[in-house]
Amino acid sequence: MNNIVKQAMLEDLKPSGDVTSRLIENNKKIKVKIVAKQSCIVGGLSLARDAFKYSDKKIIFTTKIKEGKKVKKDKVIAVVHGNAKAILKSERVALNFLSIVSAVATKTKQFVNKVKGKSCKICCTRKTIPNLRAIQKYAVKLGGGYNHRFNLSDEILIKDNHIAIEKNILKLVQKAIKNNKGKKITVEVDNLNQLRKILGLKFDRILFDNMNFKVLKKGVDISNKFYETEASGGVTLENIRKIASTGVDRISVGQITHSAPAINFSLDIN
Repeated sequence: MNNIVKQAMLEDLKPSGDVTSRLIENNKKIKVKIVAKQSCIVGGLSLARDAFKYSDKKIIFTTKIKEGKKVKKDKVIAVVHGNAKAILKSERVALNFLSIVSAVATKTKQFVNKVKGKSCKICCTRKTIPNLRAIQKYAVKLGGGYNHRFNLSDEILIKDNHIAIEKNILKLVQKAIKNNKGKKITVEVDNLNQLRKILGLKFDRILFDNMNFKVLKKGVDISNKFYETEASGGVTLENIRKIASTGVDRISVGQITHSAPAINFSLDIN
């Protein structure tokens, strides 16, 4: 996380620093408040704090809300006190982190709320902003969701393109089982015929991709005694409860990371 903040600050400062804020008097101190301009789940407070501390370790960053809590529009979420130049230097990076993390947490919470009462987990995917995956997956957890694999090393996930290249789902799964080295194995299927070819083999999870509700329900019923089940593809706030009603254990939702609308925060000088 420290490296992410450092890289974000350097992106804003190279090669000549904040040439505008140099116009401000050197020792001028200010007190500012960070305000949520819309209702949201707040996330990224520690990243915002570290962005300010990067410019001046003496800056005092005081939170007014707990990380992961829901706030209403115009709520003050933090107060910052210190050197004016340093605060202005870090302002945009700090607000950007708050915007990204809060956006993902808020979108995740919307999906989580839709499946309340169902024994179904909402999971993220690897559809994340390059180099910001760690903070987006953290934001998913803030919103009540669960992390899918972090990267390609975490587990064996046999997807449609692997199957299309090899042309034989049975041999692929058998090879994965033989060479798994303790990694979990998930197999994506597009239809029930593929499922039947591998049913009973010893792996961990079936991922049903882009199936209609009727076929998905049948697939879940067939698989339940053998595997954990997951659904993906075409998931929206409008249909997720119906998908959850099939009894599937997990639903992976790409849009909670790749399409979460930015949350607007402002830095207001007292």
